Amino acid sequence: MKDMNPKPPQVRITWLALLALFFMASCASVKNTVYFNDLPIDSVRVVKEAAAFTEPVIQADDILSITIQTIDPTTSAVANQSVALQAVGASTASNVGNQVISGFLVDKDGFINMALIGKVEVKGLTTYQARERITTLAAQYYKNPAVQVRFANYKITVLGEVMRPATYTVPNEKVSVLDALGLAGDLTIYGRRENVLLVREQNGVKELVRLNLNDSQIFQSPYFYLKQNDVLYIEPGKAKAAANNAARTQTFAIIGSIVSVLIIALTRIR
Repeated sequence: MKDMNPKPPQVRITWLALLALFFMASCASVKNTVYFNDLPIDSVRVVKEAAAFTEPVIQADDILSITIQTIDPTTSAVANQSVALQAVGASTASNVGNQVISGFLVDKDGFINMALIGKVEVKGLTTYQARERITTLAAQYYKNPAVQVRFANYKITVLGEVMRPATYTVPNEKVSVLDALGLAGDLTIYGRRENVLLVREQNGVKELVRLNLNDSQIFQSPYFYLKQNDVLYIEPGKAKAAANNAARTQTFAIIGSIVSVLIIALTRIR
């Protein structure tokens, strides 16, 4: 017996597309969406040789936040006068957009210019070494000065399949890959956790490194801790392409259905 209410071809195409998407998603391994899936369940593993952290050094165009404290705050106010600088694209976890950062800009020759103290060469130094140098110079004008130095524009960029892709300014120099992904709201379900691309530039040379978040060995990687201006790119997986194709197919099916209805309506009018 023939079906008295056959489904239009467009509806069949829509259902077929959805079924294909379902089966493609089912074929994708759940392991690819879980971090460190090589660890057995209910196990404890101690990483004895964790990745070593290397303190970053100050480079040209860095912005430093420097404060000099003395017994009388009014006497150090002159040296603490910094300049407000625009950090294009810099964001924080709660504020995405351009930021105005106050600090001392390191010029092309590696110097900062502080009131009263004068020009101080800081290029190639860690923030600890820069603090010791500035303390020595400040002691010529102030009694027992306490100096604090940190990066004001220490930024990391996270792009691709994350919830909040952006460039983030972080107050801490010790930033790991996981910290950066946490700032960006973690990967989406479509992100390829086994093939994260790290782009790093040092001395004019770019390094391209692949990281596998599914493997707990990442904790021992020399690239586990990020450096200033590092870029993380998370590629979309096959599921993202399948989802886009399914949505496109469904849109075409709906348009086809509308066109069919219009043709039938025009035919009956005649």
